[in-house]
Amino acid sequence: MLAYTKTTEGLTVTVQSYFLEDRSDVMKRNFFFVYYISIENHGPAPVKLLRRHWYIHDAAAQDYEVEGEGVVGEQPMVKPGMTYHYNSFCVLKSFEGSMEGTYSMQREDGSTFEAEIPRFFLKARLN
Repeated sequence: MLAYTKTTEGLTVTVQSYFLEDRSDVMKRNFFFVYYISIENHGPAPVKLLRRHWYIHDAAAQDYEVEGEGVVGEQPMVKPGMTYHYNSFCVLKSFEGSMEGTYSMQREDGSTFEAEIPRFFLKARLN
């Protein structure tokens, strides 16, 4: 499976996505995708993930945005040399789409930066 990677200020975000046919309902046009994310800190100091902001493109529906605090109920601190992993999901109305976005990250001194989440593609493959 393809891995999509983007590095911003020493923070590398890698995403892999998968179509879950058994969780999807083609007749109702609900296509279920899961994505796995790794956030690796190559910088000299810890950073904390404060917020997420997603741009979601669905080929058969209106594009939309999702934003909020942390990820999967957490605001992880990622220390230098460490990697934080999580997974989540997205349901589209079409066979394909894409997602991309940013994480608002905070340094120890309180300053912040936006770490880019690479655009990754969601494509249903039916058996």
